[in-house]
Amino acid sequence: MPASFLHGVEVIEVPNGPVPVTVVKSAVIGLVGTAPAWAVASPLVAAALDTPTLVSSALDAAAFGPVVRGYSIPYALTAIQAQGAGQAIVVNVFDPTIHFTAIAATAFTFNTQGTINLGHMGVSSVVVTSNPAGTTYVANTDYTLDAVNGVVTLVPAGSGGHIAPSASVLIAFRYADPSKVVDADVIGAITGGVYTGMQVFQTTYGILGFFPKILIAPGYSQDATVAAALTAMATKVRAMALIDSPPATSAAAAITNRGVVGSSFATSSSRTILCYPQETFFDMGIVPTGVTLNASGLPLTSQFNANAVAPYSQWVAGAMAAKDLAQGYWWSPSNTEVDGMLGPDVQLYASILDASSDTNNLNAAGIVTVFNAFGTGLRVWGNRSAAYPTATTPDNFISVRRTMDVIEESVELAMLQFIDQPISNALIDAILASANAFIRSLIQRGALVAGAASFNPAENPSAQIAGGQLVFDIDVMPPPPAERITFEAFIDVTLLQQLGNTSPITVAAGAVS
Repeated sequence: MPASFLHGVEVIEVPNGPVPVTVVKSAVIGLVGTAPAWAVASPLVAAALDTPTLVSSALDAAAFGPVVRGYSIPYALTAIQAQGAGQAIVVNVFDPTIHFTAIAATAFTFNTQGTINLGHMGVSSVVVTSNPAGTTYVANTDYTLDAVNGVVTLVPAGSGGHIAPSASVLIAFRYADPSKVVDADVIGAITGGVYTGMQVFQTTYGILGFFPKILIAPGYSQDATVAAALTAMATKVRAMALIDSPPATSAAAAITNRGVVGSSFATSSSRTILCYPQETFFDMGIVPTGVTLNASGLPLTSQFNANAVAPYSQWVAGAMAAKDLAQGYWWSPSNTEVDGMLGPDVQLYASILDASSDTNNLNAAGIVTVFNAFGTGLRVWGNRSAAYPTATTPDNFISVRRTMDVIEESVELAMLQFIDQPISNALIDAILASANAFIRSLIQRGALVAGAASFNPAENPSAQIAGGQLVFDIDVMPPPPAERITFEAFIDVTLLQQLGNTSPITVAAGAVS
């Protein structure tokens, strides 16, 4: 009761009893990579550099630029959204002011339309001088620049320009070059309270109210250093890290790499999903060196329009997120059809009947692969994380590990309402009632086989309680996936006794036989 004096009556409303536990988001992908924001903005800018950006639609994805070869984010978002559902928290690490290639002063000649094609898209720091050098021309006075397409157009003398038609000039410039992005850019760091690269994922709960639960870095996670950092980040935010193999890796080599120190596959983390192999797809991406000029001197971009190879993780991530939303996070990602792929970049023998098939051997080594048989379409294939076969506990199943993550984080976040309340039997009962109501709801939905929360006095001695600490137990069992189904078939000769014992057929009156 308050200590202030009152000669009268008052009512104090005291919240008591259980509270609902809100399930954390599981179908959120954390994507770190490169984006060609220069393709939608001039002068060149970075697309939300090292900033977590929530992408929920194609409109959101457009902020990261079109699909341009060499840039990973637009390709990954296309693969994710092709699965039909799911959100992504995107972190772009490409900065055109840092990641560029410089071209020294090179001779170019204006064509009859008064334009020059520099041969690269996404240009900056353009300097145009006379040839031979001596006069430096002024942008927007002597010439104009289309930085997106890399096209220089002279300003006619009648409009104040000083460059003669069909003149030869020297041009120095820089062009955006995603190949300059290194592993350290993707991994990032925390410097002076500033988060960069994948470290930004640690800030997303404070900014968006949730963490990404499926982490990918397509094109980079095949490097062991990025793979290790992605796994470490998954541990921090209770997520799964999807790691790729290099392109054109044989099934035998992928299995061997499980034991090769320095390989991205050499891990036994229950938070790592090994995605093999890379996949072919029809690539309609813009070729950043393929701009041509039409008869009027206007730029025309060129699309690749041919089959290409890309990391499998982006499709697996999209399939996982879509399945979470459609069926639940307690469902295994395995046996989920994937759209947008043409097939693996190496030949794989897939069979559910042959234990020596490539797909079975890969799964037995803790590698998630792709399955394709007659009429099945391409499917994610494999239930287990990289913890298998080192660990055989139930949480080596991807779905079990993810279900435990959801339960643990959901309960933790719900307990904020009870933190710092006076310890009493009523508080203990309220906490137990909240947790058990949540567990019962999960059992009813099929996310758990059984489970309960309990308070054991033996785990809570008086000295510990006097220190403000309470310990509760949560015992649950998520449903493991039906990875193997066995029938025992018997040839029962006694069934031959039924031969010759057929009963006469009785035809009802009036029936036509």
